[in-house]
Amino acid sequence: MTKESKNSGKSSTTNVTATRDKYWKRILIVDDNPDITNTFKVGIENASKSVAVHTHNDPRIALLDFEPNFYDLLLIDIDMPYIDGFHLSERILEIDINVKICFMSAGEINRDAMREIHPSISLGCFIKKPVDIDHLIDRIMKELD
Repeated sequence: MTKESKNSGKSSTTNVTATRDKYWKRILIVDDNPDITNTFKVGIENASKSVAVHTHNDPRIALLDFEPNFYDLLLIDIDMPYIDGFHLSERILEIDINVKICFMSAGEINRDAMREIHPSISLGCFIKKPVDIDHLIDRIMKELD
């Protein structure tokens, strides 16, 4: 079984079975800023050799490539073109109700207003950008436990 990934317009193939066997946890980062996804990926994978990190810079492609029961945690930026993070997470939760989601944003978020607009989304995990990589890793590891 293979999985096509079209990150930043490039296509690559990942062997899903090998990824499941080699790593204990899998994370998907969706952020329209490639510098953020690359920095987070390198930082997380350097901190824990048992975590595989996949990234997408286009939420539309992330949604097309998403597989149920594959990822343990998603890190999703809220403010993205085409599909904002809340709508992306709603669509993903229709595919996989069990996946954990952490939202990321550089802006301030009114959680009460967001709960009214998106009642099906848990806003328990929220990461404020910019974030220190050590704090990010600590938060991710707590979510994965």
